[in-house]
Amino acid sequence: MDNIIKLDHVVKQIGHIIDHTWKDNTKKSRFSKHSKQWWLDKCSQALNNYRNSRSLENWKNFKRAVKNAKKSYFDDKIQKITSKRKGSWELTSWINRQRLPTTEAIKYNDQPCLSSESLWDALYSTFNTAQNRQTNIEILNDIVYKPMA
Repeated sequence: MDNIIKLDHVVKQIGHIIDHTWKDNTKKSRFSKHSKQWWLDKCSQALNNYRNSRSLENWKNFKRAVKNAKKSYFDDKIQKITSKRKGSWELTSWINRQRLPTTEAIKYNDQPCLSSESLWDALYSTFNTAQNRQTNIEILNDIVYKPMA
């Protein structure tokens, strides 16, 4: 490129290509049940301000707007739930019926341990098998001492 007019033309062409690619490949946002219900116009404004300026102060303003929006949304939700007949217990997910995890019985000597006594016997005999065996502590002398760096 030997002059500024050609350079300007190439830059504009690249801009058109990027714009065309952007329009072809981006998706429009759709609100659904999975959307952030706490999101407000203030959050969008703060995000746009940050995107335009990329300043630390606008990032802080965006984070503050999000925090305030979440707080007010969830405070309102909590207030609505607690003012109902059942009260604050509805806030806990564990009051609903929960499925118990699938478990397998512990087996010892190919027999399931179904009582506390059989479970204790299995535990005791597994972890105390070396209780009365003689040990040779001479092998500790073979360990090479390495000072910490």
